[in-house]
Amino acid sequence: MTAGTSAAELHHAHRDVNGGWLRPAAFGVMDGLVSNFALVAGVVGGGATGSSVVLTGLAGLVAGACSMATGEYTSVSSQNELTQSEISKERRELERHPEDELRELAMIYEAKGVRPTLAAEVAQELSADPEVAWRVHVREELGVDPDDLPSPWTAAGSSFLAFAIGALIPLLPFLFGATAILPALLASAAGLLLAGGLIARLTARPAWFGGGRQLILGSLSAAVTFGVGLIVGTGVA
Repeated sequence: MTAGTSAAELHHAHRDVNGGWLRPAAFGVMDGLVSNFALVAGVVGGGATGSSVVLTGLAGLVAGACSMATGEYTSVSSQNELTQSEISKERRELERHPEDELRELAMIYEAKGVRPTLAAEVAQELSADPEVAWRVHVREELGVDPDDLPSPWTAAGSSFLAFAIGALIPLLPFLFGATAILPALLASAAGLLLAGGLIARLTARPAWFGGGRQLILGSLSAAVTFGVGLIVGTGVA
């Protein structure tokens, strides 16, 4: 350790970026909030009030949460199945053409700046154990950790809960008796700012940036849907 270098600078922890929960959770809460706020705004713009708005909002919450969970589960499962297929292919290649795979691994390290002789030695050392060899090849060639693939259940559960929470926010004022869009607008704006700010902090971005971005995008979506509902409602009436 050099002078002026603290232990914290040499030993630091990273957050889990492969757990498979942050992306579906962030996407879910924003999608739930924006889509249900836009849905509520659309039916209010079309002339719906009271129980009709609540029923529409609850239907949007349940349908959206189930759809998000199903989509995330299928997406992550399919990605894992594709990864497992490529892993099996790599393991077969190691069994059938070990020398070619050894040279390939050495060339990978050479491309990263390792001297050819040292790259060959490292590749030889890592290839001594077949269980180590295929994991190294998968990490280097596919760019994935075979022992840390995302869980489809985690992705689905995170997405379902996050969507439901987000979708409930614009609906709460109507559940407590609101008849106008303004309370839902204020609740949704607060939710967008808070959720956007929290997600931004998780990704080391300024809270004002994340919150402001989500507020602008969510407001635009709701405004468009409210306008469509207003036009269609007027035309139907």
